[in-house]
Amino acid sequence: MAGAHQKNHDYHIIDPSPWPLLASIGAFVMAFGGVGLMRYVAGGSFKMFGLELANPWIFLIGLVIVLYTMFGWWSDTIKEGREGHHTPVVSLHLRYGMIMFIASEVMFFAAWFWAFFDASLFPGEAIQAARAEYTGGVWPPKGIEVLDPWHLPLYNTVILLLSGTTVTWAHHALLHNDRKGLVYGLTLTVLLGVLFSFVQGYEYAHAPFAFKDSIYGATFFMATGFHGFHVLVGTIFLLVCLFRALAGGFTSQHHFGFEAAAWYWHFVDVVWLFLFFSIYIWGGWGAPIAH
Repeated sequence: MAGAHQKNHDYHIIDPSPWPLLASIGAFVMAFGGVGLMRYVAGGSFKMFGLELANPWIFLIGLVIVLYTMFGWWSDTIKEGREGHHTPVVSLHLRYGMIMFIASEVMFFAAWFWAFFDASLFPGEAIQAARAEYTGGVWPPKGIEVLDPWHLPLYNTVILLLSGTTVTWAHHALLHNDRKGLVYGLTLTVLLGVLFSFVQGYEYAHAPFAFKDSIYGATFFMATGFHGFHVLVGTIFLLVCLFRALAGGFTSQHHFGFEAAAWYWHFVDVVWLFLFFSIYIWGGWGAPIAH
């Protein structure tokens, strides 16, 4: 009788994906390779187990592994979506994953803001004798010329705010099945992202201070430089979305890949506003402006 009421279930065991393990290996190799690369550039040595790791090749190998993993993993995710495997539950988890990723990025930037505000709010702290000696107890430190916040930084602020508008335009166009508006909006957003990077590169090339010369330069370049890197990543993210849109990808109902890129881009915009007001305007207040 028990057998008569027993239901037959077909269990399908999914082969484990190699991508998480490969990503971990690539990140591990890149971490050690990055230390070796920095030692190599500085003309130093980095030995472990009798092996000389001060060279650029280990870092490049790790980078290739990570890039290959990114391409393969995301390609599989796109393929799964096209085959209809992204159920409402799976889609929700993808959104949770992107939200958690952006939250981790918030914590990442909080560290650089913390370093900047610790140095700028307490330039003469007695326990930081070397800092007090260098800054003279004031911020910006004595002898530092700062960048004019109302010149290139303001220009880049307008660029990013405009790019936030164009990516929103592209999103709304997709929701209304306007393929041309989607492509035009994404194209403009990518171009604005590239323009921002060029302007920041020009600004860095003409900065009156260097990374290694002062705590002001170190905190400035770490915070704004990592933001510049995130702009580059976001631009590539949106460029991939543009290629997918040109190939006929995305629909008004299923387009989380584009949504994730738009979320990331808006996050980059908000971080820049904090950088502009805290580091460029407030952080350089009262110091002579370089011309």
